[in-house]
Amino acid sequence: MSDWDYEAPFTLEQVVGQEHIDGLMHTNNAVYVSWCARVAWAHSESLGLDLEHYHQLNRAMVITRSEFDYLKASRLGDRLVLATWIVAWDGRLTMERRFQIRRPADDQTVLRARILFACVDLANGKPRRMPAEFTERYGAVIVSAGQDKPA
Repeated sequence: MSDWDYEAPFTLEQVVGQEHIDGLMHTNNAVYVSWCARVAWAHSESLGLDLEHYHQLNRAMVITRSEFDYLKASRLGDRLVLATWIVAWDGRLTMERRFQIRRPADDQTVLRARILFACVDLANGKPRRMPAEFTERYGAVIVSAGQDKPA
């Protein structure tokens, strides 16, 4: 599959199961939200930033805004590929992830999403500057700003 919105996606595979299907016989919209969260966490973990590290650093990246574009339905048994990239970053407090979910069987994008994050202090929930570990690890995988693609 080469029709990704950005280069070098971090990906996970997902098969649509019965637990994902709603009364309209397609994947429930809320399921896509959880899949985006799952691929984002897996990407963070692959960078060495798991929940244990978040707690040790007393910092976390939390969602401040999200946008989801549901483009095609997926159905029971569909094999999907979930992808994410970090596309914007101020190096201090905020970052933006983009997501794309594709169905290889017909080479279709079924969802695009954009999620904004802010760094907070875990003890009090207030915005705090990112620790060096965040800037080193997240900052190393930012997609080129010249690749402006759809949300």
